Amino acid sequence: MTAPSPLFDTVLARRRLARAQRADFADFLIARVAEDLDDRLGAVLRDFTRSLDLATPTAAAARVLSARYPDATVLRLAPILDQAVPGVRQAVADPEALPAAPEGFDLAVSLLALQGVNDLPGTLVQLRRSLRPDGLFLGCLLGGATLNELRASFAQAESEVEGGVSPRVAPFAEVREAGALLQRAGFALPVADTETVTVRYADPFSLMRDLRAMGLTNALVERRRTPLRRATLMRMADIYASRFADADGRLRASFEILWLTGWAPHASQQVPLKPGSAKARLADALGTIELNPTERIPR
Repeated sequence: MTAPSPLFDTVLARRRLARAQRADFADFLIARVAEDLDDRLGAVLRDFTRSLDLATPTAAAARVLSARYPDATVLRLAPILDQAVPGVRQAVADPEALPAAPEGFDLAVSLLALQGVNDLPGTLVQLRRSLRPDGLFLGCLLGGATLNELRASFAQAESEVEGGVSPRVAPFAEVREAGALLQRAGFALPVADTETVTVRYADPFSLMRDLRAMGLTNALVERRRTPLRRATLMRMADIYASRFADADGRLRASFEILWLTGWAPHASQQVPLKPGSAKARLADALGTIELNPTERIPR
């Protein structure tokens, strides 16, 4: 069997991230999820001694790990070389070819990076293998509702002006798919949850400037290669303003943050009971009457 064609041009994506970081990088989204990472780790009542930050676009996650676990060894495998963090080892690596020994870490994190890999199931498998038994993976990526306003506006504008639609926004993962992928990768106690961050802009062009400043412009392999027509762009702006404006005229842009949590299996972890092994009836615990599905409810 031949390997599936890649969805993303990862070389282009790294080049655009480097361009963004050389300019005025828009870090508001990565700063937000880094704070959330710190809060989530604070709820885990244990320390970690060897931590991995995989492909986070900036050093934000590495700084969280270094501050929360000052005595731990922290390795950051970055998409590009950028700002160093004292006490953190750093190297450039491809997240789809994880250069980590099996069971080398007891904590692995990744922020806003895995939505851009071509083989998410394979990357999660490699993360699972890199963790020691009872090691934790905690990461987030952009979810399926991200930029739905921009996607819908561009699709309608291109259809009206040019008679067709070209791929402009990546097909992000859905929460149900993500939970299944964690299980498929061999994680125990998998959890996937989402939150939506809504950012408001004066116009769609301000949003597009921020996407460029985050290195998140279109890196799909099947992206359109010809310049965008001005008529299409202006029609997109009109549609966006008419469909997604608040009462004050500012425009909404949604970023769905999909959080993934999973543990490397260990004998100490809780496991579900086998069906039929319960020793008490739920009806007794609730103080209700248990009815056979064929019985009628007494009047």
